[in-house]
Amino acid sequence: MKSTNTTGASAATADTPTSSPRKIRFALVGLGHIAQAAVLPGFKQAKHAELAALVSGDPKKLKQLGKQYGVAKTYGYEEFDRCLADPEIDAVFIALPNDLHCDCVLRAAAAGKHILCEKPLADHPSEARLMMRTAVEHRVRLMTAYRLHFEPAHLATLELIRSGKLGEARYFTSTFSYQVTDKDNIRLKAERGGGPILDIGIYCINAARQFFGAEPVEVSAFLARTKDPRFKEVEETASVLLRFPEGRLASFTVCFGASSVSRCQWVGTKGSVVLEPAYEYSTALRQVVTVDEKPKEKTFPHTDQFGGEIDAFAECLLNDTEPEPNAEEGLADLRVIEAIFESGRSGRTVRLPPFARVRRAEPDQVERKPPARRPETVNVTSPHD
Repeated sequence: MKSTNTTGASAATADTPTSSPRKIRFALVGLGHIAQAAVLPGFKQAKHAELAALVSGDPKKLKQLGKQYGVAKTYGYEEFDRCLADPEIDAVFIALPNDLHCDCVLRAAAAGKHILCEKPLADHPSEARLMMRTAVEHRVRLMTAYRLHFEPAHLATLELIRSGKLGEARYFTSTFSYQVTDKDNIRLKAERGGGPILDIGIYCINAARQFFGAEPVEVSAFLARTKDPRFKEVEETASVLLRFPEGRLASFTVCFGASSVSRCQWVGTKGSVVLEPAYEYSTALRQVVTVDEKPKEKTFPHTDQFGGEIDAFAECLLNDTEPEPNAEEGLADLRVIEAIFESGRSGRTVRLPPFARVRRAEPDQVERKPPARRPETVNVTSPHD
């Protein structure tokens, strides 16, 4: 199918000024827990995007959620290509299991649809590179759904670090864990791209890279599991050490079999900053800045992070600009994840080849939207209590 656009925005939006009431029309692909708990409510908050279609393999979800959100166009997975052929669909939000991202992105790009894809962008760097090339070939935008790139507490922390008030960077630490209580959850299936590294470790990697403003050069990792039968296929716990240029280190531990923790700390020569909870979307985030042993605490209002990233991507399409975070940002984390698994299997430190990022998150890309009400869900189970 021929691409529907000629300048990087869809044909219907390429000549539309930003002041126009025109909205980007999305199909949401996948109606699992995160899609129902956060993505669907996020669309209701977006000013520049609207939900035009739903795609799922569950007829009950399609019927009930289509009615709940006023979406008339619904498609089974076997009808995905018919959805992509619809000229009234400008973009897709892919909220499928990790192992399905690549195929859906390639098909959407070939159909000329712009793509907002949940992280991790793919299971492997090779897939991410293929996705990037295909998006360029068909002249569509591909954004990795890093919601924290628009979250006020994270961007305020980034601005503080860049200001130099905390001195020169020395080290970053993070812990992220929860109990996976649903024993049938895809996060426990190796073939579905499961395990805590891909699911939650990616947050720690991305935060370290953003706050250091650099790419790691060496990776050392330990992957561990207990006798818990939940973890027959994937690691239960991972502890990782990343070496960055100029003598800086980052370490993090993630786990699917421990109590809930979500915390990160950046330490410089003059002070430190802590975010806790660091990576949550359903509550306010708290920042503690310590300089001269004097801590100052600030709580940032709870915002709808999913509505923010959807709107940010829609604005890029309306303005025909490259999104931040783009697909290369997704690739940057995947190459680290690949090295983590190699180090964990071999017991050796893995050196990463040079990788230069042209763009990073900027404090002025913050999105502030009121928190959405928790919706009623259909045929889904949360991965944890």
